[in-house]
Amino acid sequence: MSSSVETRSGTDTCGPRIKARFLGESATAQFARFVFVGASSNILYAGVFIALAAAGSFTANIAGIAASTVLANELHRRHTFHAVDRVGWLQAQWEAGGLALVGLALGTAALAAVHVLFPGASSFVQILAVIGVSAATGALRFVALRGWVF
Repeated sequence: MSSSVETRSGTDTCGPRIKARFLGESATAQFARFVFVGASSNILYAGVFIALAAAGSFTANIAGIAASTVLANELHRRHTFHAVDRVGWLQAQWEAGGLALVGLALGTAALAAVHVLFPGASSFVQILAVIGVSAATGALRFVALRGWVF
């Protein structure tokens, strides 16, 4: 019996294969990283929002959006799309930031539409509308970032 740990049917290479697939350049790998970056930047948004809540929700929201967008754009440039050699920091912030503003405008418009069309809508309905629009614009943002910016 050998001193090394034996595995069945090559499962010892499962971890490296998953890592290689996640770090690859396929649309699936990039989308998985895109979602991970989005979640990470939302954590920063929440932290900034909470830290600045005493200054008012509008100020806290704008600061949180600005900080999380800059972080997300840089993480997308470096990790999601591996574009450091192709796209500079300022270009990424300008183009990807513009796309983020379009998404913000669409989410705000969806919320306004809910208020106009359904004045008595619950917070739950409002949240569902914003999440739905955010998901759709997020998918479109991924396509635009992948095909145009990075």
